[in-house]
Amino acid sequence: MKITDIKSFPVWVANRNQMVIKIETDEGIYGLGESGLSSLELAVAGVVQHYRQTLIGKDPMQRGRHWQELYRSQYFEGGRTLTAAQSAIDMALYDIAGKALGVPVYQLLGGKQRDYIPCFATTLAPMGPQLLDNVHALLDDGWNAIRIGASSPSTDEQDNFIFEPRESIGFTATWITKVREAVGPDPVLGVEYHHRLSVPEAASFCQRLPSGTLDFLEEPIRDECPEAYEALRKMTNVPFAIGEEFSSKWQFLPYLERGITNFARLDICNVGGLTEAMKVAGLAEAHYIDLMPHNPLGPICTAATIHLGAAVPNFAWMEVWVSLAGEYRHSDDELFPVQPRLEGTRFPVPDTPGLGVDFNEELALEKPFKYWEAPHLRRRDGSVTNW
Repeated sequence: MKITDIKSFPVWVANRNQMVIKIETDEGIYGLGESGLSSLELAVAGVVQHYRQTLIGKDPMQRGRHWQELYRSQYFEGGRTLTAAQSAIDMALYDIAGKALGVPVYQLLGGKQRDYIPCFATTLAPMGPQLLDNVHALLDDGWNAIRIGASSPSTDEQDNFIFEPRESIGFTATWITKVREAVGPDPVLGVEYHHRLSVPEAASFCQRLPSGTLDFLEEPIRDECPEAYEALRKMTNVPFAIGEEFSSKWQFLPYLERGITNFARLDICNVGGLTEAMKVAGLAEAHYIDLMPHNPLGPICTAATIHLGAAVPNFAWMEVWVSLAGEYRHSDDELFPVQPRLEGTRFPVPDTPGLGVDFNEELALEKPFKYWEAPHLRRRDGSVTNW
């Protein structure tokens, strides 16, 4: 079997673009993959086109070797754009291998360790009574692990791009404390700060919370400097969930070895696909750290993460975006006629060959790519701050 073509489909789905690829073979078997790096899909498509020249005519079953060649044959190896492209290619090759052998992808990863994938839900309701209502609604729907997005008091209804970290700290801490008081000790509660704080700001936030309020704090600061996170780690006992931006096992290594993170927020569409994700999972297992995968994209990302979650022993929850009506928010049933289906608060592990997802190529060609950029947040003095 030989690779005959690799096609890229940067396409608008629901409320953002997705970067889907399709690898075709001379035996009619094809595989699907998806890259991360949201808002830079066209940059990733350019890398995929470059890698296409290397892979045409190659055996798709040699996915581990292809990973090494694509990564190590670049003098300027690695980086998020390159590994986002590699991620999509790698999962598409696994999809082909599963189909060719007639087995689900998790069988290629060591077999199934669980029958379903537990998930957590997210509410982005602003701090206030609406947040309490949303959390209670999610609990009523059966969700026992809930993530809350941090926010700041609104003082300018005409400008949603102002974010003052210091104003957010006390405001968010006050309402998170009220949520914990309202729901009791049993539900899992986390806060996502989307790396918008500095070390002292994140420490101040944690110190404003009564002990036991949070089960995890996600990405409180930027991750380029492990030493900064290490300093923060010494200032609080709140568990951290870090890693959604990491593009290799090497980026994960200091966070795992030094005990900086307590959950590995691996993103299979950024880290290098299933090949690299399994290595990160092994490193995390050696340090008694569970995976808590980042999953903000589409059904292909979800499907690949389900297979990863099925195959590893150290797994907490997978991120899933659902509305309060229980609808999956990042999908399109016509574009993805076959895809994982949420059952309550979890995904069943499939038994179909490959990843268990399909893609309507003809429809994708009719759909537009829309320019989308993450909000450019600033402070009141006009300076730039993190989104």
